[in-house]
Amino acid sequence: MSEIRDGYYVPHASPYPVLLALGLFTLALGFILLVNGHAAGKWLMLGAAALVGYVLFGWFGNVVAETQHGQFHAWEDRSFRWGMAWFIGSEVMFFAAFFGALFYVRNISVPELGHTSLLWPGYNGAWPTSGPAGQAFTPMAAWGVPALNTLLLLSSAVTVTWAHWGLLKNRRAQLIAGLAATIALGCLFLGLQAYEYRHAYSELGLTLGAGVYGATFFMLTGFHGFHVTIGAIALAAVLGRALKGHFTPESHFGFEGVAWYWHFVDVVWLVLFVFVYWL
Repeated sequence: MSEIRDGYYVPHASPYPVLLALGLFTLALGFILLVNGHAAGKWLMLGAAALVGYVLFGWFGNVVAETQHGQFHAWEDRSFRWGMAWFIGSEVMFFAAFFGALFYVRNISVPELGHTSLLWPGYNGAWPTSGPAGQAFTPMAAWGVPALNTLLLLSSAVTVTWAHWGLLKNRRAQLIAGLAATIALGCLFLGLQAYEYRHAYSELGLTLGAGVYGATFFMLTGFHGFHVTIGAIALAAVLGRALKGHFTPESHFGFEGVAWYWHFVDVVWLVLFVFVYWL
């Protein structure tokens, strides 16, 4: 089922890469059809999401089994670390593009438009922008739910680090407690963000259609919330493995890679809190 080449583990050929590509393509196709009013788009998206879930569950399950069977050693561990580092690097560029868009509209395009007559009468070019003509909204304040969410994510960085220390010292109870606390804090963050969105739409008039301020606000906070969701799911998978007795002080990259990702999500939120909510 597998072979060893120059000391590096090479798994048997698998259909998972092809199935994942097919699932992602179908997911995108279904979304395009859905936004263009085709009823089939919803069903394509549901089927594609099920296929992607099946692939991820099976593929990661294979990797976990190979890890537990001792197939991976120093070279494989190094590959995993480089792969995760490049992945997080790509995520940095992803958010850098959105922060770059925020900087451009806030410091360049909006002030310049304020000195022209290209938009509606009375447009002053100040940030937050006044939104489309005739639509008023209240900008999101930094203190309150956003500040509380900042405290929650900072606390989650502490709990996941505490869990890591427990793993390094072979204290499994500390590892499990730290992971459970981190997941709980992440879920509480998402719950408060959902409440914040409802408040913005129903009481502040702040929507995706509220000019470039609304667009950039929901784009940045929404994508960050999506990353928190992915991180919480990954932490839950790591917690399940920890409960089964996986990971040792010497071999635990499955935990470490997810911890890196969670710290990245925390750092992005700090930057987002300062530049989207505070300044």
